[in-house]
Amino acid sequence: MELPALLAGNFFSKAVKPRFGMRFGCGYGLNNRVITRDFKCCSSSLSDARVLYCVAPAMGHNKESHPESNLRVPAIVDALERMELTPKHRGPVVYELQKFRPASMDDIASVHARAYVAGLEKAMSQASEEGLIFIDGSGPTYATPTTFQESLVAAGAGISLVDSVVTASSMNSNPPIGFALIRPPGHHAVPDGPMGFCVFGNIAVAARHAQRVHGLKRVFIIDFDVHHGNGTCDAFYDDPDIFFLSTHQVGSYPGTGKIDQVGQGSGEGTTLNMPLPGGSGDTSMRSVFDEVIVPCAQRFKPDIILISAGYDAHVLDPLAGLQFTTATYYMLASNIKQLAQELCGGRCVFFLEGGYNLQSLSNSVADSFRAFLTEPSMASQFDNPAALYEEPLSKVKQVIQKVKYIHSL
Repeated sequence: MELPALLAGNFFSKAVKPRFGMRFGCGYGLNNRVITRDFKCCSSSLSDARVLYCVAPAMGHNKESHPESNLRVPAIVDALERMELTPKHRGPVVYELQKFRPASMDDIASVHARAYVAGLEKAMSQASEEGLIFIDGSGPTYATPTTFQESLVAAGAGISLVDSVVTASSMNSNPPIGFALIRPPGHHAVPDGPMGFCVFGNIAVAARHAQRVHGLKRVFIIDFDVHHGNGTCDAFYDDPDIFFLSTHQVGSYPGTGKIDQVGQGSGEGTTLNMPLPGGSGDTSMRSVFDEVIVPCAQRFKPDIILISAGYDAHVLDPLAGLQFTTATYYMLASNIKQLAQELCGGRCVFFLEGGYNLQSLSNSVADSFRAFLTEPSMASQFDNPAALYEEPLSKVKQVIQKVKYIHSL
């Protein structure tokens, strides 16, 4: 059954009412603790910023005991505050973008079918009656009465960060890195509907916005979530101007992202899938970055780089079996920042995707902020070498060599 029809019919699963009320915007830590914001972002101050972030925690979009819960973004915000990485402690070099508009129907429809978007909006009345409904056939993606509006807010936050980073790049050769601390995540949402905890394709919507509004024709997307970003992949599979590169655990949900899937039609060659064997970790990812990601980006010559930043490849994450560490994410953030400076005037925005161990998620995002600020990593305080085991480096090397052969790298 097509998803718009599913949304219009009576195929929702009834569930309990959510515990958390509806909240939009930002400013909430764990236990709904209000975090004081003393700084307001304005375009005249962008030239001083090195990190620009926004917070859209979707507090009303929540299902008890579900891994993709409304505790995720507040845990990150709390860690940033505790580690003094917020504007309160860092002044103009770290800026929180607090005022951003929700995405419009046209924004979302640049990626998703209008029938799906309209159907989801209509389904909110049923969610209001029942408290919580499931909105994709396989069951893991839920909706509450606030899901539609909060998903628009999440996508709008990403769009606003792109706008701000592009504006800053016109004033400064070293613009801030953007980070959208948002949920629901987006990279599994397919053009016709939701999937895998994801409602709207936040990064895909932002990519189309960058092209349409800012004339940034060539967009390079790196997805380092442990799961393949099938929704983003599908949205741009035949588009020669958007390069989608995914590193993910082979055989993991949703089972897509095969190494020989390279795009089609005029987009052939602008999709690169790097399925990593279970147990791959820091050494593996460093090799992938140097041997695959860098030469791909250099050859593509992007106008902007967007990142689907999933932190569920961490060794402590419960939903997969890779061995990334806080240090791995610091390395990725640092290297991606350098790549953006070399290739596209520093224009780069990260979008939060997965990451379900609150401690490893929040520590890794905080260390990414340190990388953006060119400050030393604190990974040694968080990572436990005893939790790691030997990486399958020979298998990783084989995958790298096969990808390099397929893509003539």
